[in-house]
Amino acid sequence: MVDDVFNAGDVTLEDGGILPSARLAYRTFGQLNSSKDNVVLNPTWYAGVGSDNPWLFGPGRALDTDRYFVVVPEMLGNGVSSSPSNHPTLRSWAEFPRVSIRDNVRLQSRLLDEVFGIRNIRLAIGWSMGAQQVFEWGTLLPDRVGAIIAMCGSAKTSPHNWVFLEGVKAALTLGTGATIARANQVARRAALRAAARVYAGWALSQTFYRQQLWRNLNFQSLEDFLVGFWEGLFSKKDVDDLMVMLLTWQSADVSSNPAYGGDLGRALGSISARTLVLPSSSDLYFTADDSAAEASFIPGAEFRPIDSIFGHAAGVGINPVDTTFIERAITDVLRR
Repeated sequence: MVDDVFNAGDVTLEDGGILPSARLAYRTFGQLNSSKDNVVLNPTWYAGVGSDNPWLFGPGRALDTDRYFVVVPEMLGNGVSSSPSNHPTLRSWAEFPRVSIRDNVRLQSRLLDEVFGIRNIRLAIGWSMGAQQVFEWGTLLPDRVGAIIAMCGSAKTSPHNWVFLEGVKAALTLGTGATIARANQVARRAALRAAARVYAGWALSQTFYRQQLWRNLNFQSLEDFLVGFWEGLFSKKDVDDLMVMLLTWQSADVSSNPAYGGDLGRALGSISARTLVLPSSSDLYFTADDSAAEASFIPGAEFRPIDSIFGHAAGVGINPVDTTFIERAITDVLRR
């Protein structure tokens, strides 16, 4: 594994804002072969960092790092790439320029071109906001991607998904819609705890909770799970970073590219990569129905739901049965 940073300079973003001294952090696993045709791109997701991704690959896995060169770019705003928490001057989400999914993908393209001389990607695979980046690769740079696997994510944020995020936004701003000063650590911790509890009710299914499957994750009570897992996860994050990524998520839409003029069917119809759409059957905000509707526009796309009661989390490696299903799907795509 190699950790590094691509210094991209001052970057003009899609909405016209400037991100000065932009830094795109990334990790690589495996070795790039001489023909540079063994590249797998695996972007990070909301609140995720590159160290969270390797559940999906490694020696002997479907994404075998003895065979493939896996590049994990860290999303802007995630606290590792340029973010309010690490930027020298843009310290709040309100000051930070608005970042789109396309802005992330354009920087990722520059990373591959300028650092590695990579033109084509054999596979782009992502979960949640990672899937949104994968769809953007397929529509923005269709001639550079051989295959796409989108897990529990969308090409365009649905209205219901947008509303769910409004609840998270309210928690992160303690209902004010405004920034919380960095000096006010009590309020910032309260906002993270509130966001964690909002997320807990959406990321896992009703059946997961009814069957008390949090016990399989070594928690003794429901409150223990909420505190130990969800609050424990969010307590490590930065309020302003989470808000930057949330705004990116809300604006995600492959058809907002001027080339497609807001026509989602036209945008998805431009994807020439082999495409596998893997929603979770019990996802509450990236629903399988929404994914099926998007997949219907993509030429030759395969729609293969993960039959799981782990909700949105079916696509992130916490349930071995779901992970086995995903790895078989990856193997099928790569064998083609």
